[in-house]
Amino acid sequence: MNPILTVAGKEFRDGLRNRWIIAITLIFALLSLGLAYFGAAASGRVGFTSLDTTIISLASLAIFIVPLIALLLAYHTVVGEEEQGTLLLLLTYPLGRGQLLAGKFLGHTGIIGISSLLGFGIAGVVMATFSDETALAELLGAYSYFIVSVMMLGLVFVAFAHLISVLVAEKTRAAGLALLVWFLFVLIFDLALLGALVATEGKVGADIFPYLLLLNPTDVFRLANLAGFEAAQAHAGLSTIATPEILSPGFLLGVLSLWIAIPFSLAVWLFSRRQA
Repeated sequence: MNPILTVAGKEFRDGLRNRWIIAITLIFALLSLGLAYFGAAASGRVGFTSLDTTIISLASLAIFIVPLIALLLAYHTVVGEEEQGTLLLLLTYPLGRGQLLAGKFLGHTGIIGISSLLGFGIAGVVMATFSDETALAELLGAYSYFIVSVMMLGLVFVAFAHLISVLVAEKTRAAGLALLVWFLFVLIFDLALLGALVATEGKVGADIFPYLLLLNPTDVFRLANLAGFEAAQAHAGLSTIATPEILSPGFLLGVLSLWIAIPFSLAVWLFSRRQA
């Protein structure tokens, strides 16, 4: 059997044994159903509202919880094995370091993918049940795109977690660095960009700021899911400064793919040069 698939299978089974898949799926399902039903409570209504309002609410939620869950899932990938004394044993097998890391990444991909599909998919099925036939086609297309983008956002931070795990020698440091990465991309980056916009009164570098959003994977995810809805204009924050040229769904998914590939490739390169 392919050694990458063997490692991936073991990592996936560990996720089942440690109930990661069940826990993540339940979190996604409960929060997505709650937001889908109570998302319009502030306006005095409950129940399943319009598709754009639901996806806007779910995307805003996903930006906070998906990166954190992905980082917690994989931050100990290498450093955890090293602390347990099993890394040297694994490296004695006919298995390259790149194959080991790729197998673990593939296993984590399975965990994130199934959890996202089941967790957010449950809310999609419930919404489809209460949708008429004319809205069903739009729901299937937009919501499927949302779930794919959620998976990709999760994999971005799984890739960062692998990079962190290769860089540090202690599990506690890996956990701290993972939280720092979460704060940087989820909170600090947008605050810094907003501060720069306010300080310059939106006049300096107005043609550059939209492209700076691409330097944050959570902003890319936000753009991918909010740009196509008119209702997003009042709630998109910094996304409103984006130009039409970067709002193509295919382009934004391509940018997310780069955010997955670059940190993971760097992790593989560093791990291959690291002294075990």
